[in-house]
Amino acid sequence: QVQLVESGGGLVQAGGSLRLSCAASGRTFSDYAMGWFRQAPGKEREFVAAISRSGGRTSYADSVKGRFTISRDNRKNTLYLQVNSLKPEDTAVYYCAAAAFKSITTVVVTGVEYAYWGQGTQVTVLS
Repeated sequence: QVQLVESGGGLVQAGGSLRLSCAASGRTFSDYAMGWFRQAPGKEREFVAAISRSGGRTSYADSVKGRFTISRDNRKNTLYLQVNSLKPEDTAVYYCAAAAFKSITTVVVTGVEYAYWGQGTQVTVLS
């Protein structure tokens, strides 16, 4: 199985940027489709972005399109989420997740398809 550790969260003013990272270990990183999800206090976990095993295909939630960019470096076993133009409503714990047994071009947007999750990193956006 794969282990995932997120980092890069923090406190930022509205309009600011952060780069979230997710370091993977334990198995071949390129074997997994990857995604980012977030959960705000009192709300359900929601999909943010996903990327295929090759990195060639991506998908985004409508609420983050044009502001967030997901990417991966299979040589460094790391997933990234560049978050720009942050809004107070982006405040949440951000989780990375890994899905196995997917084709090299598949993007996975539903949480139930992800078997492995990190512990999360907090992003707080001040208005």
